Amino acid sequence: MKFDFDKDIPDLSGKVIFVTGGNVGLGKETICQLAKHKPAHIYLAARSAARANEAIKEIQERVPNAAPITFIECDLTSFASIKAATATFQSQASELHILINNAGIMACPADVTQEGYEIQFGTNHMGHAMLTKLLLPTLLKTAEKAPKGDVRIVSLSSLGEAYASNDPYAGGDAHLKSDMASLSTWVRYGNSKLANVHHSRALAQRHPQLRCVAVHPGPVRTELSRGPLATYAAFSLIVGPLYWLASRLAFVDVSEGAKNQVWAATSPDAQSGHFYYPVAVDDKGSAQAKDEKLCEQLWAWTEKELEAHM
Repeated sequence: MKFDFDKDIPDLSGKVIFVTGGNVGLGKETICQLAKHKPAHIYLAARSAARANEAIKEIQERVPNAAPITFIECDLTSFASIKAATATFQSQASELHILINNAGIMACPADVTQEGYEIQFGTNHMGHAMLTKLLLPTLLKTAEKAPKGDVRIVSLSSLGEAYASNDPYAGGDAHLKSDMASLSTWVRYGNSKLANVHHSRALAQRHPQLRCVAVHPGPVRTELSRGPLATYAAFSLIVGPLYWLASRLAFVDVSEGAKNQVWAATSPDAQSGHFYYPVAVDDKGSAQAKDEKLCEQLWAWTEKELEAHM
């Protein structure tokens, strides 16, 4: 479907919005577009204060009457940082209407987060799961005063979830709390993005007063797509021109790529527990993405881990 930022985003007056990874790419574009529609406040979560403040300045230049935007330092590879970010937010705001779990990493070398999770799974899934759990009381309190489904959690997944390993959560701690070096970086990425879909669905099942939606943004030219492959391409006479051509023909810019998550964050048609391709295309995803047993397996293990770190 066609989605026009200026025409199709409703009035957001009074709404408080929290976006991770809001200093670059899809996150920055999402904030920019939402800021045009009179939300009460937008919180931009990112690791770098310098880059976040630069992004805020750019957004305010693009949108002269933009809503207030506040930077919150948050490193998704560290539960301590996430707890501090949540505390900072809750000291400044008593309501939260839209949480957009946008930040992510892709195609990284084998590594682990501070708590020992594979770096992509730990950042893309566990970091956002902890943030969501800590913000859930504020979201639920806000939902008590808002129309049903008006308070939302939007989780950025990817078609890359289809590259997840078979039975990706098998092995529990021994597998998920390791660098998973025996798997390719793309399989590890797929596992993390599959977890985003499953966690969003599990949240929707447990909190019907919220609207929890997972989205694939499409192939987008962002810093995420200009990662290891682009670095390799830059030093290859063969791959370099092919990568440049593919990025122009197959990838869209962020103004197009942000549409699906902005639609999910604002449209009355977005259904809780669903996973959408751009824009608003339902019933996509792999067989594993639709597997309820895997969904419950991930939820149980994730909750156990989060409770251990609360």
